[in-house]
Amino acid sequence: MKIITTRTEAGRGNTAPFLPLCMFVLVLFLGACGVSSDRFRLEGKFKNLNQGEFYIYSLEQGRKDTIAVRDGRFVYDVSLTDTVTFLLMFPNFSEMPIFARPGALVKIDGDVSHLKETKVTGTDENKEMTAFRIETSELMPPEVKERAKLFIGDHPQSVVSTFLLRRYFVQGQEPDYKEALDLCNSLLEAQPTNIALIQLHKQLETLQNLKGKGKLPRFSATDTKGQKVGNSQLEGKVNVILTWASWSFESQNILRQLKKIQKKNPKDLAIVSVCLDASTAEGRSTLERDSIDWPNVCDGKLWESAIVKQLSLTYVPDNIVADKDGNIVARSLKSGELKEKVESMLNQ
Repeated sequence: MKIITTRTEAGRGNTAPFLPLCMFVLVLFLGACGVSSDRFRLEGKFKNLNQGEFYIYSLEQGRKDTIAVRDGRFVYDVSLTDTVTFLLMFPNFSEMPIFARPGALVKIDGDVSHLKETKVTGTDENKEMTAFRIETSELMPPEVKERAKLFIGDHPQSVVSTFLLRRYFVQGQEPDYKEALDLCNSLLEAQPTNIALIQLHKQLETLQNLKGKGKLPRFSATDTKGQKVGNSQLEGKVNVILTWASWSFESQNILRQLKKIQKKNPKDLAIVSVCLDASTAEGRSTLERDSIDWPNVCDGKLWESAIVKQLSLTYVPDNIVADKDGNIVARSLKSGELKEKVESMLNQ
């Protein structure tokens, strides 16, 4: 920067009157390059990708956005007042967590042909998650789970630990709710005011007692048509409650699978779905497009929804399967497992 000077009567240069102005301009310039305290900015670049689209969504906010990629680059800038975890969904349906906080600038650098090696920088938690992902990229699922447990033990204050707890100990193929509850207890000691952890702790206490068995809890809600929904809507030979969202393609596939099965067994299969979108508009269009007319609850309260708490549903997609007597026979089945379980019960 060139500093303009004036000449004094003695002919000497004097910059004093102009230094405050120069410093003010410099501060403005540097500020323009940063991120304001009420926004979050994500910048990315990918090799072997000219243009396309990614989805990005947040469970805490219940929002989904589309990110356009041009010449291998993209920018996502959003208003943010609290720390949240975004999930970036790639065209192959793999997901990558992005930990966002107000005022932060996070950068992604990767190659679409080697997504597991993608680097996410800008905050400590994103660097930690990148290191964990790269370190475990070649490991088998049981080994990844063990590494996640070690990470949680070493980083009880990190939001990365909360993510790993949900992903590998609650949403895993064989969830161990007792182990998950023990880990959640250790995280709560370090994060006693974390509302998401407090809610997860309550759900895990219930799940540990149920262990996939017992009676279906009593629940009550109002569906998107304004009708009351409760246990009386689940009196079929087979009964399913499931969570879904417009940003979760896996959950929408489950909806369509169950729709096909119900069409063949209209009197024997009863279904209640719970949409975890912040708004009913996009969810309603999905149901109408697929001609799904069973009771669907979407009150916009996300994980604070009463039905979610009453039934201890913990993620998307989640599900409960009950028999004609209201006995829980399975919980949290994967798409193929759920289809197989429902069909086998119908054929009995």
